[in-house]
Amino acid sequence: MRSSRTRKGVATLALTALTLAAACGDDDDDGDSASSEPAGTDAPGTDAPAGTDAPAGTPAGTGGGGGDYVIGVSNTLAGNGWREEMICAVKAESLASGQVSEVIAISKNGGPTEQIQDLQNLISQGVDAIVVNPSDREQLNPVIEEAIAQDIVVVAVDQAVTAEGAYVASNDQVAYGRLGAEWLAEEIGGEGNVLYMRGIEGVPADTDRDTGFQEVMAEHPDIEVKQVFTGWDFTVGGDQAVQELTASDYDGIWTSGIDYTVVNAFETVGKDPVPVVGADNNGFVKQLLDGAPGAAVTNPAVIGGVGTAIALRVLNGEDVEQTTLLEPRVWDLESNKADLEANYFADRDETFSSAVTVEGYTTYEPQQLLDCKGPGE
Repeated sequence: MRSSRTRKGVATLALTALTLAAACGDDDDDGDSASSEPAGTDAPGTDAPAGTDAPAGTPAGTGGGGGDYVIGVSNTLAGNGWREEMICAVKAESLASGQVSEVIAISKNGGPTEQIQDLQNLISQGVDAIVVNPSDREQLNPVIEEAIAQDIVVVAVDQAVTAEGAYVASNDQVAYGRLGAEWLAEEIGGEGNVLYMRGIEGVPADTDRDTGFQEVMAEHPDIEVKQVFTGWDFTVGGDQAVQELTASDYDGIWTSGIDYTVVNAFETVGKDPVPVVGADNNGFVKQLLDGAPGAAVTNPAVIGGVGTAIALRVLNGEDVEQTTLLEPRVWDLESNKADLEANYFADRDETFSSAVTVEGYTTYEPQQLLDCKGPGE
């Protein structure tokens, strides 16, 4: 039976990122075979921040399905490597738990209107839980509350919703924006021109990151900011960077995780690179290791596995925190070379997100994430 009462609070997690093993399965971008190391918030390191200990997890195992629960997934950014890895983490955790018979994933491009339809579709299919990466903080609330009224557990991952009774498991996006902006402001001496490359206007993660970014910019009035939206599309971001660098000179660039194509743009236009803030994308990590000026702010895609673990705990009647936040870290070559080296995966593509497990939550083997197959597939 599900618990009818939950403790509201925030759990701050530490992640275990996994370094690449010599022999690794197929060459897709959904996961990696690896051996574990102690971790910080989004990857290995010895300086994990203090926080609330993760609650006891679902028993680990090799999985194989055979359970009774059906998990639904709603994603509105199809074809994005980070989001695809998020879905793979849902599948891998569902398989490893041994408690899930099927994962129904709906992944297509759209906004709140389309996602409401997708959520209604999942409700009509009788799922026991829904893991949703929301396209809007408020507009999905009625359909989420409809699902909860039918005893469907809803966990919003990566971005928050405000629906009563929904669980939230997210990377701290305000901190993501703030930490990267602080690093960049210090790097350029608190003055100059910054190209501010956001994600999708109105999407919760973008709004939260902007909150953090603007907090820092308010403290640095001598920094001039030019804002563009990339749609979290690497090709679009790269093209925009070429246009902006051709037309103007910048002292630094902050990106909402659209990073390695921006670094490539400097070579395209024939200009010396300036510091770029990005995410822990594989291609960008390699560029930093090769000496490109910049810093990566961690943002693990396997938050989908965390959401799945939370959903299963609630379904099993456990007392679960209402909100779970993963705290980001900042890696640059000078201060965090070991972290960058541990999180570069030579046989993964540029968009691969390198933190592949979350200590205390995910129980799958790395190969299960790599395979990206749920129960029965």
